Amino acid sequence: MSGRSLEGLRVLDLTRVLAGPFSTAILADLGADVIKVERPRTGDDYRYGPSKKGETSLSFQNTNRGKRSITLDFRKDEGRELFLRLVERADAVVENFRSGFMARHGLAPEVIQERNPRCVVASLSGFGHTGPMAGLASYDIVAQATGGLMAMTGFPGGPPLRGGGGLGDFVGGLYLGIGLVAALLERNRTGVARALDLSNQDAIFAITDSAATIKAGLDLPVERLGNQHSFASPYGCFEATDGWVVIGTGSNKLFRALCQALGQPELASDERFKNHRGRAANKDAICAIIAEWVRTRTSAEVLAALGSGGADVPCGRVESPDELLEDPQLLARDMIERHPHPTLGEVVFHGNPLKLSGAEPRKRPLAPDLGTHNAEVYAELGLTQADLERLAAAEVI
Repeated sequence: MSGRSLEGLRVLDLTRVLAGPFSTAILADLGADVIKVERPRTGDDYRYGPSKKGETSLSFQNTNRGKRSITLDFRKDEGRELFLRLVERADAVVENFRSGFMARHGLAPEVIQERNPRCVVASLSGFGHTGPMAGLASYDIVAQATGGLMAMTGFPGGPPLRGGGGLGDFVGGLYLGIGLVAALLERNRTGVARALDLSNQDAIFAITDSAATIKAGLDLPVERLGNQHSFASPYGCFEATDGWVVIGTGSNKLFRALCQALGQPELASDERFKNHRGRAANKDAICAIIAEWVRTRTSAEVLAALGSGGADVPCGRVESPDELLEDPQLLARDMIERHPHPTLGEVVFHGNPLKLSGAEPRKRPLAPDLGTHNAEVYAELGLTQADLERLAAAEVI
């Protein structure tokens, strides 16, 4: 027993840039054999980004760890047939092209599943395969905007803000991974392989808390609240002498403990603050009191008073990703991976947050060079070195 949950599953990964590759990197983390199918010569656009001169992008390294890479132009007739031969040996095909792209090149889900009825086909696009916006171009910021998240993000009176990093792409990637694993489980149980049509707009809309439900049921509009919460207060970000801390309370018990730690126990019985509804209506007032207390203290002093050794109120220091490289908690959880690299010296990856008992690390620690696994993958189809040289000269691979 390998200890890798998805050991034995083979995934043909046509995804590029961020959302799809992030999803398939998770599958590789869990033991799947992910074969990244890239364009000849240029490969995935994400190979070109933040890096040392002449090196593959570090962003690509992180989101394509653990995979194998082959080159193939399936837009050409011979390339399309090679791809379908690979499909015969695959459990899943994953792609994140604009809706309609695969069908235009003769690789619609029904074509793939005609060649291999047990192959799950998972597609992620900006707006999915149906509806009036199907086929429109999208990026992370478009998904966040059209899915409702940007309207909720930002400070009162300010403009809508995009969530940090590529949040929209990462959310879409997570849903893509969940959907693919669900489809594979069903296939193993029933023998039926489905095609997954995932819209990134849908994925973002699905995580906008309960805003649409509340609006429909109570006619309460969505407001930008900055770091505060619509009905839990105090809940916010406060400046200490050496940085920022966050404090959140979601119960009367926690609020009373906070007031004790502030040295102002009388606030818990103040008519403005004694219950949830009152604190929500007067959140600016209670947050101003907390801000005044925090601003004269270091973040360590705040956390000592409010954390597990003090009031035991949910709180934490605002950390930047680079600071987290040495974070004791993340190090203890194996979330900072350092791997030797033949030309970069060392590559740092985010670890796998899915901690399954007895699970072994991914089989291949690094991201692959472009086409580095052509010989071994195509050999399974009976292709010789002479065949590979001919196909490379014709720019099929």
